[in-house]
Amino acid sequence: MTYPTVQTAPPSCILVVDDQESVRELLENTLIDNGFTVITASNGSEALQILEKKQIDLVLLDVIMPGRGGFEVCREIRLTPLTYLIPVVFVTALSDMESRLQGIDAGADDLLTFPVDQIELLARVRSLLRLKHRTDELERAEAVLFTLALIVEARDPNTMGHCERIAHLSKRLGEHLGLDIEQATALGIGGVVHDIGKVRVPDSILLKPGPLSAEEWVVMREHPAVGERICAPLKSFRLVLPIIRHHHEKRDGSGYPDGLSGDNIPITARILQVVDVYDALTSIRPYKAAMSGAAAIGIMREEVRKGWWDPRVLEALEHLLEKDGPDDVVTHKAFEFVQ
Repeated sequence: MTYPTVQTAPPSCILVVDDQESVRELLENTLIDNGFTVITASNGSEALQILEKKQIDLVLLDVIMPGRGGFEVCREIRLTPLTYLIPVVFVTALSDMESRLQGIDAGADDLLTFPVDQIELLARVRSLLRLKHRTDELERAEAVLFTLALIVEARDPNTMGHCERIAHLSKRLGEHLGLDIEQATALGIGGVVHDIGKVRVPDSILLKPGPLSAEEWVVMREHPAVGERICAPLKSFRLVLPIIRHHHEKRDGSGYPDGLSGDNIPITARILQVVDVYDALTSIRPYKAAMSGAAAIGIMREEVRKGWWDPRVLEALEHLLEKDGPDDVVTHKAFEFVQ
């Protein structure tokens, strides 16, 4: 009988950075003997070049090297979106408190004093790699949800780019209103995934050119709750879930799915809904031309008087657009909010 081949994960790849060849060889041999893949670099600049090209799971880094020292290299790793989650361990002869504090300030995860006890080295490396692998799994799960959200958006060619614009402008508006970094980041993520629940809405309803029937509206109004259920398993989305569920609520209680009113609607949802409406009004659709920003704001002021949107949020959006200009507010690098 032939059994299927079991796919095993490749060994973790560790970058060893030290200007002394003897130290590099010692660390390399210890790690290879224990099942790791190892790449070495003799200075900081070489290490950063390797990090740009190779998939590295952990860095063992000397502090004192010619050219770019270890503290500078560690800071560069932490400032680069593609590498900032890689664990960094300083392996150095320095053992004073000042050096340890400098290492923490630079963003290191650990510091080992040379000569290193091999058992301690392997224990620290394995512990940090376990955390890294969990982080990688979380990132992959988030990437799947982002992809699904963009697939949902792509079903309607008239809304292409809508999620990305909402993500950027919502995050900027949240910052403008003084929200903390976690809430602002949640707004950026929520901008992409807020309509992910429409994956359950048939094309016959989602793409219908005319008004929806009462029965069709029942289906459409389910998408915020469906989106919340799709994203709920990710604990990292705890601040995003209220945005997904409540971005169609209205201050007078006439929205859905829960009929929340006033300040019972989370502030992040109030921010995203205002940006969502503004983007819809200023975008081209088959049934209308794109409005100017001023015309869109005028309509939204009327809707504020009807009791639909938070007047403070709309006022903040106006100030942001006046301060930075509509083009500067909306123009950005793709998915800047997740970096």
